[in-house]
Amino acid sequence: MDKERAGALLEAERARVEQLLAELTAAAEADEVAAGEDGDMADPAEPLTSAEGAEAVAAGLRDRLAAIARAEARLAAGTYGRSVESGQPIPDDRLAADPAAELTLEEAERAEAGGGRLAR
Repeated sequence: MDKERAGALLEAERARVEQLLAELTAAAEADEVAAGEDGDMADPAEPLTSAEGAEAVAAGLRDRLAAIARAEARLAAGTYGRSVESGQPIPDDRLAADPAAELTLEEAERAEAGGGRLAR
């Protein structure tokens, strides 16, 4: 994949994930405000459960931003599009679907099945 296309894909993915994180943060803040207001009696555990779920999603989005940053660093270093594990080329269709991919599909599947390294 050429550097210009890869850069555009990474930029679009970064913008998408940052937007999702901003929306999640705004929703969590609105929930906190609403939880503090007087009103109908509600299940007091609900806000805690909701907050924990939101934090888990936010952590996943932050992990995704870190993966994008690593991909941007590989692009700058000239190693983008190659597995960080084996150095084998990652097919363009995989990079188009996941611009931050760090492993070939086969390596990611092996890692996931083996419970070893996280499939990236």
